[in-house]
Amino acid sequence: MIRRILHQTIVGYPMVNHNSLMSHVQIMPANDYHEIHNKSIVIDTHCDTLKCLFNEFTKPRDSMWEYRGDTGMGQRSSIGHLDVPRMIEGGVTCQVFAVSSERSRMPAYPLRTALLMIDRFYSECESIPEIKPVTTYSKIVEAKKQGKVAGLLSIEGADVIEGRIEMLGVFHRLGVRMVGLVHSLRNQLADGVADRRTGGGLSELGVQAIEELDRLGMIIDVSHLNDDGFWDVLEQTKNPIIASHSNSRAVCNHPRNMTDEMITALAENGGVMGMNFAPSFVHKTDATLEAVIDHIDHIVDLVGPDHVGLGSDYD
Repeated sequence: MIRRILHQTIVGYPMVNHNSLMSHVQIMPANDYHEIHNKSIVIDTHCDTLKCLFNEFTKPRDSMWEYRGDTGMGQRSSIGHLDVPRMIEGGVTCQVFAVSSERSRMPAYPLRTALLMIDRFYSECESIPEIKPVTTYSKIVEAKKQGKVAGLLSIEGADVIEGRIEMLGVFHRLGVRMVGLVHSLRNQLADGVADRRTGGGLSELGVQAIEELDRLGMIIDVSHLNDDGFWDVLEQTKNPIIASHSNSRAVCNHPRNMTDEMITALAENGGVMGMNFAPSFVHKTDATLEAVIDHIDHIVDLVGPDHVGLGSDYD
């Protein structure tokens, strides 16, 4: 595992409950907060920025992504959320980049799409001196010391293995270190959160995938799984898991978010969850920064600060 799920606490500064702890916390000047942030290991566990570099994702009329393939990630963009200049200004130590087949748009070519996205990621890293591909926690720390942003690859939806468990080992060789079994829709491994009527969780192939991911030391991502799939993963895995971009269902009642029971079980497993900034998962009508903090406060009250971090779902 990557230093016990990226050193256990995804974000290197403590999350505090501002209401319950405020009487015990001395308010620091803004400069002190910036200093703490800049010294910390700050990891965002999910973004879709690689999709913005491909016409296949951005060209459809209903696409939520705007094409940036000509400029890439090295130049500041007026569209989207992430590029390397903005990551540096934001004090991001490591950005996890999702590789996704987006099966609803390109159902026939998941493996080809994933390989092209991985190739583009490495091409970006070769052409942008400020970003460095990493596969271990020690390499993340090393990149920070060098003044670079670390880039880590994940898979969002294991459709990309096309039913072949041994493909997980291939993706591991290519530098992928985190795998989400589904991207909301059912595949050969499991049912996603969008599959409301199946009552299913992991398939037999999904169980085999969990065993292989454990063997390879790859992090299992439960975001986008339905509830039954989440519990099946916890029953099968021997390692800590991650919900890379999921919030609290008690705070915002959305099926992509996690119940208190699920959050408690994730914490008992030693796992972590990254707060998603997508408005639908933050608040039904008023998705503000304060609403994101409400999710953080609730989770900290429930299981403590070691199990909550940031998974922006940017771009």
